[in-house]
Amino acid sequence: MSSPTSAEEPWPVRTVARKIADWINRLGQIWVEGQITQISMRSGAQTAFLTLRDPSADVSLTLTCSSSLLRKMDPPLTDGSRVVVHGKPTFFVGRGTLSLRVDEIRAVGIGELLARIERLRQLLKAEGLFDPARKRPLPFLPNRVGLITGRASAAEHDVLTNAQLRWPAVQFEIRNVAVQGTSAVPQILPALEELDRMPEVDVIVLARGGGSVEDLLPFSDEALCRAVSACKTPVVSAIGHEPDSPLLDHVADVRCSTPTGAGKRVVPDVAEEGQRIRQLRDRARRALHGWVDRERRLLDQLRSRPALADPHRPLQQRSEQVAMLRERSRRAMSTVLTAEGHALSATRSRLTTLGPAATLTRGYAIVQRIEETDEVDGVLRSVDDAPPGTRLRVRVADGAVHAVVPD
Repeated sequence: MSSPTSAEEPWPVRTVARKIADWINRLGQIWVEGQITQISMRSGAQTAFLTLRDPSADVSLTLTCSSSLLRKMDPPLTDGSRVVVHGKPTFFVGRGTLSLRVDEIRAVGIGELLARIERLRQLLKAEGLFDPARKRPLPFLPNRVGLITGRASAAEHDVLTNAQLRWPAVQFEIRNVAVQGTSAVPQILPALEELDRMPEVDVIVLARGGGSVEDLLPFSDEALCRAVSACKTPVVSAIGHEPDSPLLDHVADVRCSTPTGAGKRVVPDVAEEGQRIRQLRDRARRALHGWVDRERRLLDQLRSRPALADPHRPLQQRSEQVAMLRERSRRAMSTVLTAEGHALSATRSRLTTLGPAATLTRGYAIVQRIEETDEVDGVLRSVDDAPPGTRLRVRVADGAVHAVVPD
């Protein structure tokens, strides 16, 4: 397709439409899968119009087929039916619309749906979306609970009733959406995103009652599973009954088998918590009383000890010991002094006895001979100087011999 050469020479609408039609007509026939959302077949008309929608995105495509093709479908097609169609893209020049001219329609059976869900399960599991390490714990007491469910549904009633029975002050932020059919995922995704952005919402609950595999298909949608995995707020899945297990159960942070279980899970039981508080308070009281009793017994034992029962008694004992030791020291010192005094007296007596003064006092003389012959006034220097038989008189003063003279 060539481009216009200038703004002064534009193509007319018919030329553009014809060229687009020529380009689309060159496309081959294709198989397309989706959900039927609208069926328009007038009685007597040869052509029927349908809308085929992508269940994972807000994208649709117009289908045209012969009315006889629809009449031959067994079971008949209804809104929400999953189908695979074979046709060729066609561009209608007069209306400027694109449609898929269908010559074959095949309903997707339950087995095929389950096989596709299983393949998607394996894909999401391989990417780690089912990893328990990614699961976030629920808050003990959420400030506000986000609830996504059908309008006036039994699931909504079960969640609200059971949560309020357990914690009457619980607050909900409710978003009513379609929970089955082709419009379910397009309505759930924006509601989920809105609640996830609200800071006061601490947990989000996706709730729906039980149903067939086709009814629960939106909760195995890949786009919804990835959106739940990307949420920053913990998400609780409460879809269907116990046997039902859509892929959302594996991606959500917590899976509850029923909406009733979700209402009991997101908030604590005020009666149980009150009983737990009373039990803890009783345990604390008993523990405190036990501690006080132990400390009192310890104080009684300490007070009963002699050091505390009569604190002056140890001082008196020590004072008596000091006085006794002092007296013993005094006696020991006196004994030592007395013994030394006696020893000193004995030594003095011996010195006196052995000294010359005592000898002289008894009439004895100690004379020293001097080898000189000179006489001085008749005084003898030595006893040897006196003739034999001469009686001598010795003058002693201050314990010393001063003169020896003849008698």
